[in-house]
Amino acid sequence: MLRSCVCLRTDDDGKRRSSSVEDASSCRSSEIERVGASMQTLGPNGQPQSSAAQTSTRASSLLQLFQRRGWCKHFRKPLRGMSASRAEKTIRAAIFIQKWYRRHQARREMQRRCNWQIFQNLEYASEQDQAELYKFFNDLIKHMPQAAGRKNQYQGSAHVSVLEEKDDLVEEFGDIVNAKIELPIRKNHIDLLIDVFRKKRGNRLHPKYVALILREAAKSLKQLPNISPVSTAVSQQVTVCGDLHGKLDDLLVVLHKNGLPSSSNPYVFNGDFVDRGKRGLEVLLLLLSLYLAFPNTVFLNRGNHEDSVMNARYGFIREVESKYPRNHKRILAFIDEVYRWLPLGSVLNSRVLIVHGGFSDSTSLDLIKSIDRGKYVSILRPPLTDGEPLDKTEWQQIFDIMWSDPQATMGCVPNTLRGAGVWFGPDVTDNFLQRHRLSYVIRSHECKPNGHEFMHDNKIITIFSASNYYAIGSNKGAYIRLNNQLMPHFVQYISAASQTKRLSFKQRMGIVESSALKELAVRMRDHRDELEDEFRKYDPKDSGYISISHWCKVMENVTKLGLPWRLLRDKLAPGTDSQKVNYNRTLDLLDTDVILEAEADGMSVMDALYANKASLVAIFNIIDADNSGEITLDEFETAIDLLVAHMPGAYSKAEMLEKCRMMDLNGDGKVDLNEFLEAFRLSDLHRKEQQDENIRRRSTGRPSVAKTATDPVTLLADKISKNTLVVEHDIDPTDCESKVIDPKKS
Repeated sequence: MLRSCVCLRTDDDGKRRSSSVEDASSCRSSEIERVGASMQTLGPNGQPQSSAAQTSTRASSLLQLFQRRGWCKHFRKPLRGMSASRAEKTIRAAIFIQKWYRRHQARREMQRRCNWQIFQNLEYASEQDQAELYKFFNDLIKHMPQAAGRKNQYQGSAHVSVLEEKDDLVEEFGDIVNAKIELPIRKNHIDLLIDVFRKKRGNRLHPKYVALILREAAKSLKQLPNISPVSTAVSQQVTVCGDLHGKLDDLLVVLHKNGLPSSSNPYVFNGDFVDRGKRGLEVLLLLLSLYLAFPNTVFLNRGNHEDSVMNARYGFIREVESKYPRNHKRILAFIDEVYRWLPLGSVLNSRVLIVHGGFSDSTSLDLIKSIDRGKYVSILRPPLTDGEPLDKTEWQQIFDIMWSDPQATMGCVPNTLRGAGVWFGPDVTDNFLQRHRLSYVIRSHECKPNGHEFMHDNKIITIFSASNYYAIGSNKGAYIRLNNQLMPHFVQYISAASQTKRLSFKQRMGIVESSALKELAVRMRDHRDELEDEFRKYDPKDSGYISISHWCKVMENVTKLGLPWRLLRDKLAPGTDSQKVNYNRTLDLLDTDVILEAEADGMSVMDALYANKASLVAIFNIIDADNSGEITLDEFETAIDLLVAHMPGAYSKAEMLEKCRMMDLNGDGKVDLNEFLEAFRLSDLHRKEQQDENIRRRSTGRPSVAKTATDPVTLLADKISKNTLVVEHDIDPTDCESKVIDPKKS
């Protein structure tokens, strides 16, 4: 019946045209909706009808409506020639199919949203850890006079003169491609770089050419204004790309589909070029080479991940160290120099602002244009001030445009999910656009399922260009093409499409779901002991079971991730009944080898902080009031008094002072820089050893659920490990699926 149905539409020209069944939902009669809504669901005895009876009633009513209105003639196989019972059965079958399909679609959508919320909340919670470092520095500067007035020795003069120093690079071991790059960089060099980078092996440039590209790019970027002017007067169009996050395959897909930059095909790349992906260095080098080869047609904006503090946490520093182990310090110094001189945003035709994050109710483009952005080697650390007092208002301006997100509700409030920036509402957007005479804003910073999203009455456009960001098939990438009238056209794509084509929908969803659960379990491992203690508070009889509401309450109170825990119960506590939860299943899942190995592969907050030694050095210099190179107990006590007064925490002054005494490893009454750094490393090492000991103690002391081949926890862990799809191959930019989105339909 559904195949034979043809809905007739009347176009603007008055002609009647037929529409396929795919459009049937968009032209459903309002009268049918009214009939369906007014159907009685009570039987003759006043009791609610069964589902089958309700369907029969609905089918009879629809049949009467079709016959009364004469709609049967619109069927290729007319219902008019059928008997009443046969026609009713046909409609009943169609309704059953419709109900099943809608339920199936609803379950798919719920599963997708649940997985998406896990990925997004975990990402923001992780960024929140790094934002805490920014807040710590901010409070130190606010409450410690010597912190604000002292020159930042930890960032010193090395960054200022790095471009003028002579290269002292050494030869690297292993496969180094024999590709010569020389100045000026031209299109043939771009073709050479693409050919080198797209291969899975031997894709490392000689370090001297890496340094050459970074040095020349930093020198050129230094001459640009904070807000780059972009125009379509000559080109009649411009392409805007969002976050790439080390996804070289996505960048090559964009260049393949949209063409290399030229005077008639300019590009704006809106930050977050590195981190998370494995090819961040190649993405950064290729973008900088495009910028040098095609001047005035490639515009690069800074994102919140163009920051060494974020790079220490999210893998880019480790990537550079692994690819250039003998020259990584020098290369990272050049990369920091590129970061500090990247423009903060772009303005298209004086009507469209392009920034990475967003803005707040206090953002002023005039102030941002006047900022000396070279001071901000890292946005998460105090800027270079050369002894001058730090202007926190200026620092906050940069922070807001890098870290903020739009919200549906009115107002401007701190972004508690990320721990940095703000959430800005439609009213803030209207005031900002009116104040700066802008039409709309293009931003990135957030992964979207379809690669783009409209908000605030189409005045905020989010664009995200990294497909398969969380897992294979998790999201599409997209870029925007704007014409001379600033009308946006979106192009969606998925890179490495051949990998996903071989998978069924169920397999793709399984990979996404398993990746989400793995990320969640790794995060929950940090709170494993706390979860067990809280579970046992609701289980005084030590039965191993608690109520669903108590289980959800404990999970949220401990992790603070804001996830739909009831929907996740079957995954995190499998094999339980509908009323009680066996919380030992959750704990056993966290103790599986798959999760422990995943946790070992990651980087903890303390690992990241210690790896980024400059931050600890900055804290040391701030506490060292007399600049002697050693911190006395009196200086510690002064710092603690300020911290307790203005930054209250979980520890008392006596407890914090005792921890400071423990940092004095050699017992001379003072703490030098090496002791300060070593104390952080040893404390985190002790924490990990204690976790391992607790696991061994629990495995021998607490009776746990026996793990057999059919045990739900074992099966789930096995599913998580097997569904991690890692395929290394040469990048083929033609191996993609793409679609152009009609802006009117969008």
